[in-house]
Amino acid sequence: MQGTSNGPIAVSPSFPKTNEKNLMSILESSLYELTRVFLAPVLLLILAALAYAFLALGSFVMEAWQRRAGRYRSALAAHQRVHGGTSDDLELWIMQRLEWLRVTSRSAPMLGLVATMIPMGPALLALTESDAKGIGENLVIAFSAVILALIASSITFFVLTVRRRWLLQELRAIERMGEQN
Repeated sequence: MQGTSNGPIAVSPSFPKTNEKNLMSILESSLYELTRVFLAPVLLLILAALAYAFLALGSFVMEAWQRRAGRYRSALAAHQRVHGGTSDDLELWIMQRLEWLRVTSRSAPMLGLVATMIPMGPALLALTESDAKGIGENLVIAFSAVILALIASSITFFVLTVRRRWLLQELRAIERMGEQN
């Protein structure tokens, strides 16, 4: 720093601006290419989450129908008969049984956000070039992916919530039977 009567003056080092721009350009294009690599796997994970959500929903509907018809056989009670264990062991079994529903209901929205953000970069670039077709193609991918992810999340969250209540009610019934014996 050099001093004057008005105070210190900052002296900046002289870096060539072209090297800075080249480095930033390389970094930006590398980040762009890296994010584009993740689009296909994220879309596949969203489709897998959606397929799992519909399978879980089908299983849930069958279980609800069996419960309503009085033909439901408790998997929790069967597990307890075969393996024994304490109430804590049964709670752990419940957590394990519900784990994929929980993971899907929480991770699907994040995957949807990622799948929305990745095509937004190319859409914005297309906007700067007045390329309406490019904007539209990228936005279709972005919004379709987030919609499917939210559907998967909503279905699995619903199934998770009701199934957790059912299993906790079964656990409480098993605990009551143990208290009576």
